[in-house]
Parts: sequence; C-alpha cells; structure tokens
Amino acid sequence: MFWQAVTAGAALYNAFSQKAAYDDAADAAREVGEKNAQLIERDIDLLEKQKNIINTNNNIFKTRRKISLDEVQSEVRANTAFGGIDIASDTTFENLARNAREYDFEIATADFNNEVANMQITDAQEDKRLSAELSRMEGGMQAASLRSQGTTSLISGLGQTARMIDQYGFFD
Repeated sequence: MFWQAVTAGAALYNAFSQKAAYDDAADAAREVGEKNAQLIERDIDLLEKQKNIINTNNNIFKTRRKISLDEVQSEVRANTAFGGIDIASDTTFENLARNAREYDFEIATADFNNEVANMQITDAQEDKRLSAELSRMEGGMQAASLRSQGTTSLISGLGQTARMIDQYGFFD
C-alpha cells in the first residue's frame, strides 16, 4: 500500500509540475510577444526622426532657393540698370516674373515631394504600430493556448491519479 500511495503522489506531483511548466511557457510566450512589440515600436521612433530630418531638409532647401531667387532678381535689376534699360520696362518685369514663377514651381514641387515622403513615413509608422499590436496579441494568444493546455494536462493528470487511487482501493 505504501508504494501505491507513493505512485499516486508522484502522479499528482507530475500533473501539477506539467501545469506549472505550461504556465511558465505561457509567461515566456507573452514576454516574447511584448519584447518583439517593443522592438517594432523602436522603429516607429526612428521613422519619426527620419520624418523630422526630411522636413528640416525641405525647409533648408526652400530657404536656400529663396536666397538664390533674391540674388538672381537683384542681378536682373542690376544688369538692367547697368545696361541703361528702364527698370520699369516690360522685359525686366517679364524676367523677374519668370524667375518668380520658376521659384514658386520649385517650392511647390519640393513641398509636394515632402508631403508624399511624410505620408509614406506616417503609413510605415501605422504599419509598425499594427505589427506591434499583432505581436502582443500573438503572444497573448500563445500564452492562453499554453495555459489551456496546462489546465487540460492538469485535469487529465488528476483524473488518471483518481482512477489509479480508485484501482488501488483507497476509496473502499
């Protein structure tokens, strides 16, 4: 009877040990999902920095183009005056207007390209956010599955132990 009790005790211990192992695996799965999500979210911050750099470069480009336009317009005025042409002539105004239109076009193109780049980065950030959320959900789902398997194993182990105890006649 002693060895039968030891065998039943070992079976109970084994059932609870398996449950604990499944619970540990579930905790690890949840942690892995969270860690992966944190790594993915780090990319969101890097994308934000990239967006800031692109915006800064666009502002620098526009400032440099404005300086360049001012220099060209001053040169047109100076050359016109130096050539003895009336500064108020149609030719002078046409040159100044053409330069201004060219500047406006370049700035509009730069702003458009900047906006497209920002939209692409925003889209990539949202994709990363969703990936992080999915990683957490997958970790949680795997953890729940492992916990369920652990509970199933525990119930099965308890049932087998109860059958074993009954067969040994402990309930008689």
